[in-house]
Parts: sequence; C-alpha cells; structure tokens
Amino acid sequence: MSFVFAPPATVSVPVVGMPERFPVNRIYCVGRNYEEHAKEMGFTGREPPFFFLKPADAIVAVEAGGTGSMPYPSLTQNLHHEIELVVAIGTGGKNILAADAHKHIFGYAVGLDMTRRDLQGEMKKQGRPWCIGKAFDHSAPIGPITPAAQAGDIAHADIHLQVNGQDRQRSQVSKLIWNIGETIEHLSAAWELQPGDLIYTGTPEGVAAVVAGDTLVGGVAGLETLRIKVG
Repeated sequence: MSFVFAPPATVSVPVVGMPERFPVNRIYCVGRNYEEHAKEMGFTGREPPFFFLKPADAIVAVEAGGTGSMPYPSLTQNLHHEIELVVAIGTGGKNILAADAHKHIFGYAVGLDMTRRDLQGEMKKQGRPWCIGKAFDHSAPIGPITPAAQAGDIAHADIHLQVNGQDRQRSQVSKLIWNIGETIEHLSAAWELQPGDLIYTGTPEGVAAVVAGDTLVGGVAGLETLRIKVG
C-alpha cells in the first residue's frame, strides 16, 4: 500500500518493565467524575457519566524518572491542570459489563488532562463544542503504564498533584463517582473499545492555573510518577 505522503509515526507510551511500548488508539476522558470537583465547577450530584475525546497525538509520553516538556499553549491565559488515573485498554469490546471490565484492562498510568479553561468556558457560554479547550496539542501528558497485575489496589489508591512542590490536588481513586468498571461499561455502550485506547477517568478537586516555568509532579499510589515542566 502506498500513500500520498508518509503517515505519521504511531503514538506510544512506555510500559514499566517491558521493552515494548503501548500504541495509542483513542483517548477518552470522563467529565466531572469526582464529586468535589463537580462542585467546584458549579455542579452537584451523581449525574450520568459523559465523555469527550482528545486526539492521540495530544499525548506527551514521559519516560520513568524523566521530566516531560509541555509548551504553554496558544490562545489561552488560563491553563489548568487536572491530574487523573489513566486506564489502558488491552482487549477491546462493546457493551462490556462493569463486572467484566478488569478483563479488558492492560494497565494504568498517571495522566494530566490539561485544559484551556478560558476557551472552554467561552464555548460553554455559547453552547458550542469545547474541543478547543480540551483537545489541543500536548494536552494529554502521561507517565509510563504499569501492567494491571503490578499496580496493586488501584481502586483505593491515593492520587495527588504538586505544582512547584506545593500541593494542589490530593484525593483517593475510591472517590470516583463512576468507578473504573462502571466507566468502562458506560463508555463501551457508546463506542466499541479497541486495544490501545486510553481512558482518563476524571480529576479530583483543586484544579487551578499554571504558567510557563511551572513544574508539575503527579502521582497515583503504585504507579510511576509523572513529572512535566510547562515551557
């Protein structure tokens, strides 16, 4: 097969303890999936889960022990951090039951859903799609993926983010409104999941702005730390 120009390289993420890398297919994100974050965004209650997507090439893959670089994006003056547990899908499927979701999970990683909050807010006011606030270049930093068997009790793990050494976000994965299995059940009813899909499961309270020069260090207990410098 020939192409009119060379196709881009496959986006991939390192895997802990393996020379092979995880090829990325799609990036799904869950909105407002921690109650306290929903409240700080002006919402309350256990609403049905909703999803948005980022392009695969929004990934900034950071090696274990390394520091990734994310350029400060254009058009915004209010870039927000959102620390998240990321679920990496190894076996695809449609209409997956929550009780069976673990069979489809390859592993877990620490991710950041970076958000141009001012642009997102303006689109919301106008009733328009807010891809420009979420799906921009370099908006999905991620650390190495830990295979599920090595990740420990991920459902009860602590999750946190520090900016320049100061706590910004700190919670537990157990506080997800829709847990990992439920999220996969809802998501796979709308899309057929494929190997290589990543699910950013939502962020706890404490989202706030960062500026050029800031260093973000995020963690989920049992997983490799994610370290990013905003350029």
